[in-house]
Amino acid sequence: MTAKEVIDYAKKNNAEIVDLKFMDFPGTWQHFSVPMSEMEEHLFEDGLGFDGSSIRGWQAINASDMLVVPDASTAMMDPFMQVPTISLICNIEDPMTRERYSRDPRNIALKAEAYLKSTGIGDTAYFGPEAEFFIFDDVRYDMGPNHAAYFVDSREGTWNTGRDEGPNLGHKPRHKEGYFPAPPADTLQDIRTEMMQLMEQVGIAMECHHHEVATAGQCEIDMRYESMVKCADNLMWFKYIVKNVARRHNKTATFMPKPIFEDNGSGMHVHQSIWKGGNPLFAGNGYAGFSEMGMHYIGGILKHARALAAFTSPTTNSFKRLVPGFEAPVNLAYSSRNRSAAVRIPMYSPSPKAKRLECRFPDPSANGYLAFSAMLMAGLDGIENKIDPGEPMDKNIYALGPEELANIPALPASLDEAMECLQEDHDFLLKGDVFTQDVVETWIEYKRENEINPLRLRPHPFEFYNYYDA
Repeated sequence: MTAKEVIDYAKKNNAEIVDLKFMDFPGTWQHFSVPMSEMEEHLFEDGLGFDGSSIRGWQAINASDMLVVPDASTAMMDPFMQVPTISLICNIEDPMTRERYSRDPRNIALKAEAYLKSTGIGDTAYFGPEAEFFIFDDVRYDMGPNHAAYFVDSREGTWNTGRDEGPNLGHKPRHKEGYFPAPPADTLQDIRTEMMQLMEQVGIAMECHHHEVATAGQCEIDMRYESMVKCADNLMWFKYIVKNVARRHNKTATFMPKPIFEDNGSGMHVHQSIWKGGNPLFAGNGYAGFSEMGMHYIGGILKHARALAAFTSPTTNSFKRLVPGFEAPVNLAYSSRNRSAAVRIPMYSPSPKAKRLECRFPDPSANGYLAFSAMLMAGLDGIENKIDPGEPMDKNIYALGPEELANIPALPASLDEAMECLQEDHDFLLKGDVFTQDVVETWIEYKRENEINPLRLRPHPFEFYNYYDA
């Protein structure tokens, strides 16, 4: 839509409020709202000012003035507001230079798409994430100098089979047995349907929804692939809708990768492919029907995977999911059909248009704009340098012995290690000025100061269990 078309669309839908959304550095939507009287065509050129120093990981207070500039193509009626509200996703600009802000995650993704076109390799990168999440009935957490605690609960939780629920009706999925059970074990069918229908309402093409493997309300809703920036926009709407529909039903949804001990965590398997002139470039006559270009893209993903983890698995909690035994890939290998590999080539359809790779180590705590851009840059580096991914691993990697595993590289074991890997290996991200050196350094500094070091300093309840009687 053009600016004029957005204004007409807003009037047609009786909008009274304009909501301006943008992404902070770690990956959470921020917003503020203005009356419809501000909805004039110049808004899409001039933008509106805000305090960039109050946004995580952004400006210093002495250079805090920033602009949000709405992207007319993202206009959508917000499905949750009581007063009719039109929503616009915004880009961030410096008010003095009018240049796009280098730390704006959406700007990084736009630059990654531009870089792809500049290489001549392709004109469109398609991404399709499968974001898993939990829907809980209760969540409590607290910490202080002398205490730390968390508690999550779900009526579906297998630990509640003996609880007096007045009455307890049973049918609670056991650990690792939550994949595809029909109601009454799956109590969240109608809620997921409501979520999926609202996603369609805001323009996201959807594929399916289902209960996931873990007990206690783990779910998955799958959206159809889209061009990379559009897909990242859709992922933000996806999270927004999931959380707000859950709240409507007096429940709470989380994309935290590992909220439950001894059961599967939530991943975000990301399907990706490159096209040119309407033709898929990863279809070919090689292994699993892949082209040489597609294999080189996989080579780039595997070569840079340890650094990519800093963006695709960007929380300390992410690495509690990335452990053997819970269906999360730990070892850096590729295969067809094999879900124990870090990169899988799905074999559902023989159609060349369906040929893509699935990167399985990301999780939904990731900032989609940054994670997708980083994976695209790694894949393009693989294509440009013809990186050989080696031989496929068609065995169950989880069942390999120590001698075989010793020959397969592994993902980092912690967020701190992932930051070290990013520090050592990030030149591929700097091509085309997609990620700047400042962005990489700020990301590492932010994560260490705000997440890694504060966690390292805190006693853990398990340490009391192990060491109180030392």
